[in-house]
Amino acid sequence: MIGREIVVLNEERFRDPRLAKALIDRIQKLIETVAQRKEGLLGTDENPINLMEVCGTHTVNIFRSGLRSIFDEMPGLRLLSGPGCPVCVTTNMDIDAALAIAARDDVVFATFGDMVKVPGSKKSFAVLKAEGASIRLIYSPTELIEIAESAPDKQVSFLSIGFETTTPGIAYAIKKAKALGIRNLSIVASNKLVPPALNALCANPDVNLNGFVLPGHVTTIIGLAPYEPVARDFAMPCVVTGFEPVDILRGVEMLVAQLSEGRAEVECAYRRAVPVNGNPDARKIMSQVFEPTDMRWRGLGVIPQSGLKLNAQYEDFDARNRFNVEASEEIENPKCRCGDVLIGKCLPTECELFGRGCDPEHPLGACMVSSEGTCAAYYRFGFT
Repeated sequence: MIGREIVVLNEERFRDPRLAKALIDRIQKLIETVAQRKEGLLGTDENPINLMEVCGTHTVNIFRSGLRSIFDEMPGLRLLSGPGCPVCVTTNMDIDAALAIAARDDVVFATFGDMVKVPGSKKSFAVLKAEGASIRLIYSPTELIEIAESAPDKQVSFLSIGFETTTPGIAYAIKKAKALGIRNLSIVASNKLVPPALNALCANPDVNLNGFVLPGHVTTIIGLAPYEPVARDFAMPCVVTGFEPVDILRGVEMLVAQLSEGRAEVECAYRRAVPVNGNPDARKIMSQVFEPTDMRWRGLGVIPQSGLKLNAQYEDFDARNRFNVEASEEIENPKCRCGDVLIGKCLPTECELFGRGCDPEHPLGACMVSSEGTCAAYYRFGFT
């Protein structure tokens, strides 16, 4: 009981209104310092400091805690949401390939729940299921083994998405399936890596950023070192932080402090959860099953070495090869600005479809579907 009470007290500290207020005041003073140091060129309403949170959980918690309103009203600062939702950055090309496999009579197709309503070029998994396809929702990749063993006369396939946080579990399931001799399981590999996407954002002339709020849970896997090239090569301040209000405010404060001091470094405001070196065991199992490959991201295009494909030892589990799925021309809704939202080029409310034909019940773009999607967060919390 005593131990439990200590944990609660420690967690409550990261929601302390007094600490939050002190950090907000500190951020505002630092913004003024940046504006003075940059002779009014940065940190003003005309040219605000643009910070991007690169995590869907950050996006949602910024709304849930009320920080979005505070940041929106803070002179000289703008907080943008980035490509931190793996559902949102999965392209229609990958979704279409998965749908083509799922439509087969001999296939039981598994997917995470957030993918069900995401529209491909012509339909979604929800539509395909209504048409009679065998679609199964799973919560853990290990469920794939149970499904495959229970349906030996069927092919079981899975749309494999996620960043470094999700990928080790998928790698474990594939490795275990091979060890068990399961031959009726395959995946459409669409897993992605966060650091190459940050490089692509920094190199994109349409993107104007001054710092990254980096994802806490991804960093528990990869550690701090993979972000160093972003800070070094692009002079981009980077801070890893957690998901409570005080965590988020502390991360923003550290970023603005770097700008005020003319620094660009990788710092961590989430030491209680993030080891400097990440999780070597998780990275090891990823490398045993997957290898880096060029991959297409919604909004960012093809990013070199930003995705993962099954390596030679596990290529028998590649669903595209097993079912001979050829890449088809993907069709995008010309009015949907999901891609622009994912790179911070526009806000969801600047899309003409937002709330006018596109909502979580009837999504026209991926960013309105996922629980971590930026458009869904704006809609759910009433930012219209």
